[in-house]
Amino acid sequence: MDTASMQLAAASGLMSLVLFVVAVGVLALLAGGFWMTSRVKYRESPRPRPEEQPQLPPDGPVREVRQNRDYEEVPETPKGGRPLTPYDLRNQDSRPSATKERPRWSRGSSGSFGGGGLGAH
Repeated sequence: MDTASMQLAAASGLMSLVLFVVAVGVLALLAGGFWMTSRVKYRESPRPRPEEQPQLPPDGPVREVRQNRDYEEVPETPKGGRPLTPYDLRNQDSRPSATKERPRWSRGSSGSFGGGGLGAH
């Protein structure tokens, strides 16, 4: 054997060794992942039994209710008074709206900021 073929054989042998070590490392990672997953799954609570599953109410399935809501306005700051802070505001309740008309976006508008539409012209 000449030196060129010996160098090629040595490089090929080294490459085979590196690929073998990488393959063993990948297998070790996969085995570790499987082991870790099984440990986590073992610690989870058991699946609910059929009698523990959610049940329909006695009256049957709940139906959707569509309604518009009116919200209380935020009180205005009196002229010369101090600005309101979140702590000054009470719980902003809502109540059913007197109108049944659903709010709509203006024609040609995307309906949201930055939605990509042309906007109202």
